[in-house]
Amino acid sequence: MSSPEVEELWRLGAAEAARRIAAGELSSAALVAACLERIAEREEAVAAWVHLDVRHALAQARERDAAPPPLGPLHGVPIGVKDIVDTADFPTELGTPIHAGRRPAADAACVARLRQAGAVVLGKTVTTELAYFNPGKTRNPAALDRTPGGSSSGSAAAVADGHVPVAIGSQTAGSVIRPAAFCGVLGFKPTRGRVDLDGVKALSRALDTLGWFAREPDDLEVLGVVLDDGWPEGPSLRAAEADPEPPVVALARTPWWDRAGDDGRRAVEDAADGLRDAGARLRELELPARFAGLVEAQQDVMAFDMARSLAWEHEHHGDELSDVLRALLERGRTIDRAAADRGVALGHECRALLAGHLAPGEALLVPAVVGEPPAFDGGTTGDPLFCRPWTLLGVPALAVPAGTGASGAPVGVQLVAPAGADAELLVAGAWAARHLR
Repeated sequence: MSSPEVEELWRLGAAEAARRIAAGELSSAALVAACLERIAEREEAVAAWVHLDVRHALAQARERDAAPPPLGPLHGVPIGVKDIVDTADFPTELGTPIHAGRRPAADAACVARLRQAGAVVLGKTVTTELAYFNPGKTRNPAALDRTPGGSSSGSAAAVADGHVPVAIGSQTAGSVIRPAAFCGVLGFKPTRGRVDLDGVKALSRALDTLGWFAREPDDLEVLGVVLDDGWPEGPSLRAAEADPEPPVVALARTPWWDRAGDDGRRAVEDAADGLRDAGARLRELELPARFAGLVEAQQDVMAFDMARSLAWEHEHHGDELSDVLRALLERGRTIDRAAADRGVALGHECRALLAGHLAPGEALLVPAVVGEPPAFDGGTTGDPLFCRPWTLLGVPALAVPAGTGASGAPVGVQLVAPAGADAELLVAGAWAARHLR
């Protein structure tokens, strides 16, 4: 058996690694060992993991190597799982001492699917406190003095730093798109409701969405096939690469454009210019006036729902919660159901409006972040402003690396599509990622 040098295996994407394993060119044990070696070199600086078991990881890999034929499209591939997602073989502590030592009896539905597809669950990645804003220990691997974003901090950082080729996160406001944009990787949030959330800590049934991180566009699609029963069959990205037709892109500066910093606005403008120069058909779109209320509506819905989903933690362990989370829960108690329902209704209305303003296959280009990631010790994981509207709409969104800000830290952009157009968005996003890279 021949393979690349061990120290380089951690650079492989999930789809390429699975292909080599299936072809007998690589063993899962060698790949997992290389990723563990990378983690040993970098974890002290990056701190992406909260639970990691080297022996267990290698044992899983050896089981994969001894189990022909391949179980599925992730056979032997290591993956990270955010620590709000239940795993039967690791604690799931939700980023808070309140749940220290919590051991789920079963895997979350998404983890079960990943294992059925042959994945090796390497460990649990750091989440912010109960997947809200209070930062964890993880640093941005591209700029160690800055935050990686949140709440899926460890998942984004682990992928960006080569610890694993792919990792699972979740988004209720901006917890996939923002850390992906800050860490310089791809982050995908599918249409809400297409991926089973059983076994994932609930914050808001109206907003919660599983998502995932990767360095390679193909890997996003592989996870879509594994996790989403409605994902179209066939290698759509490979077909698109064989006949790379430039996408149609609508640039929308959004009603919140003036709240972005210079780096955030420049990233979008430069991305638009770069895509246009590469051959994309690009137009400018002014969003309907109704969109202006989406940010505040999302904030109300999120606070209302979290005040109820975290009522036990608030009631029995309120003094162990951070000030920022306790303030949100107290605010959520003051919001009445009618106000929350109005927010949900506005999301439904604008979801339909968005579909009416985009042609089939067209992607919306909007900001992903306000600007560069804030300082690590600043007590914040960054503002999810530009993610909130699309999370409320429940439409698919993709963070695409788009260079750096004035200080050299990553600043990504965001592509959005109508509900259900997940596969089409990844085709457009893969093309954009190749040309913006």
